[in-house]
Amino acid sequence: MGKIILFYKYIDIQYPKQIQKWQQKICQELNLKGRIILATEGINGTLGGRVEDIENYINQLNNHELFKDIDFKESIGNSDCFPKLKILIKDEIVKLKVDTNLINAKNAGKHLSAQETHDLLEKNSENLIILDARNKYESDIGAFKGAVKPNIRFFRDLPKFIDDNLDLFKDKEILMYCTGGIRCERASAYLKSKNISKEVYQIKGGIHKYIEKFPDGFFRGKNYVFDARVSVPVNSDTLGVCYICNIPYDAYTNCMNANCNRHFIACPNCLKKLENSCSKKCLDLINEKKVKLRPAFKFINLFR
Repeated sequence: MGKIILFYKYIDIQYPKQIQKWQQKICQELNLKGRIILATEGINGTLGGRVEDIENYINQLNNHELFKDIDFKESIGNSDCFPKLKILIKDEIVKLKVDTNLINAKNAGKHLSAQETHDLLEKNSENLIILDARNKYESDIGAFKGAVKPNIRFFRDLPKFIDDNLDLFKDKEILMYCTGGIRCERASAYLKSKNISKEVYQIKGGIHKYIEKFPDGFFRGKNYVFDARVSVPVNSDTLGVCYICNIPYDAYTNCMNANCNRHFIACPNCLKKLENSCSKKCLDLINEKKVKLRPAFKFINLFR
């Protein structure tokens, strides 16, 4: 029996290197795998392991003066959902590519609980814009009804999308959401810095907390996750389509051409026809032995 936890906290960390050594020690002792990002602005992590080991880890963080009161999101899984343990120090705990001194979580949008979010969405106000702060491959398989879904590949592309669409947000109430809430902390602060919206909200705990309370609510489809599970079904809706034949389908794979490694949705028939590659071009390169094959385990990097 195992568990996966998703967590973050924006908090000033004076010496990230010391925290890195401490985290490395306790994670190795508890046989946890996953990834932790540390920066002077805080901590961002996803870990998997046995239930008792995860609980031990949570207790140790709760007993630390910097990391107490973290809102841990939990789901079923284990350490096998991750290839290894990585504890990294970076400039940002999620890469927005915006100065953390100028745009930070201290100026984030107003937090709404799952219930408050549901109540707001039930009003169906024409003045409300629902903004998905995630990447396209995430929103392709699951999203809130009526959400604006930016066609972006990386989170760092979101500021440009906001800048290019300021008229959309002018004098509106904006509800932003992401997987666990971390991206919306600074993304909502960025939108607020434009001083054009009537109000900017974010969902406390993100999609994860909302679907715990409302699995058949306004979020439809699957919740994309950044481990070996790739996605978690929320309800019976299928939002995605096969990238090759366009039939409804929502399971991701990665192209067998290691040089390509495209992350794409493909139905079983298309996967069989193209032998787990994303196109005839990649299949030909594989058959001609001009490229290497992709490793069996591919972990998608949220933090790039």
